[in-house]
Amino acid sequence: MKKKKITIRDIADKLDVTASTVSRALKNHPRISDATKKAVVEMADKLNYQPNNIASALRKGKSNIIGVIIPTSDRRFFASVIKGIEQVLREEGYNLIISQSDDIASKEESNIDALLRVQVDGIIASIARETTDYTHFKRAIKRGVPLILFDRVNEELGVNTVVNDDYQGGVMAVNHLIEQGCTKIAHFMGKRHLNIYQERLRGFKDALKEHHLPINEDWILEGDLIDETEQVLETGRRLTHKLFEGDEIPDAIFSSSDFAAMGAIQVLKEKNIKIPDEVALVGFSNDLSTSFIDPPLTSIDQHTRQMGELVAQVFLQQINSDSKNIPFDTTLKPELIIRASSMRKEKVKAEQQAL
Repeated sequence: MKKKKITIRDIADKLDVTASTVSRALKNHPRISDATKKAVVEMADKLNYQPNNIASALRKGKSNIIGVIIPTSDRRFFASVIKGIEQVLREEGYNLIISQSDDIASKEESNIDALLRVQVDGIIASIARETTDYTHFKRAIKRGVPLILFDRVNEELGVNTVVNDDYQGGVMAVNHLIEQGCTKIAHFMGKRHLNIYQERLRGFKDALKEHHLPINEDWILEGDLIDETEQVLETGRRLTHKLFEGDEIPDAIFSSSDFAAMGAIQVLKEKNIKIPDEVALVGFSNDLSTSFIDPPLTSIDQHTRQMGELVAQVFLQQINSDSKNIPFDTTLKPELIIRASSMRKEKVKAEQQAL
């Protein structure tokens, strides 16, 4: 049998007082005597009374709960962003409800609906890989619930966003490889409908154009770069094998995923191709593991903790604003972390001196 939920009326019946007296006692109302307050608290503990926070939120119009929807919780990127969000919002008296979409559009929609039912004060989300219909987000906006998007965003929704400068990250990665003497650069990109991969590809192409280097479309290979780690490693392996099927091979790979780049390193080692002398690599995200592989992987750091803090600050600015401000984008500047996987400069210098 389902256990009956204890209510304020149950406490009132036990103490032979009114429900309003119990409610005021639990709120420490000054008109209720200390003796009554003590009796009410003791009876509430005895009956294991749990306040109905949803009902309270409905009455007050404020729950002090923020919903956070992420594609997955097993990535360092999202875990670090959540830490930044929580650090800022907890100091302001907010609690988080964290849910994951598993990159499934229907699950993301269910998460939105569940958060709306519990009357959250706002929703912070990174869009699922599968999502192409944004009706569920529009539903939250229509209800007046503040919505902040980060990392994976959709500009058409007209909400505040916090993103990395993925375009600049692509430019930085390719410029670095060119500085190291690379001229035939390949690119591993994620699903094209996601803005983060569109921007990294745009940066990749513009950097090559700026240096008057050719763009080989056959070397721009698309794969699922936001799946489970093992699967992304396998994607990196598969794409690398594909690169080396042709007569001409690249001398560098810029990957939009650290793990795909690690998969590439595995294949290059199996083929006895020297890294970085024959093929240099740059990844994206600066995952913790990039420092521990052999050779250590050069990568673009996205400053995830700072992103989370900025997301929280943007939310607070939005709810505390008296005017209907035009939504704005907050963009973080990426940082290139140089490691051994791309450092060809000493070899290039030696070759130039030998000429």
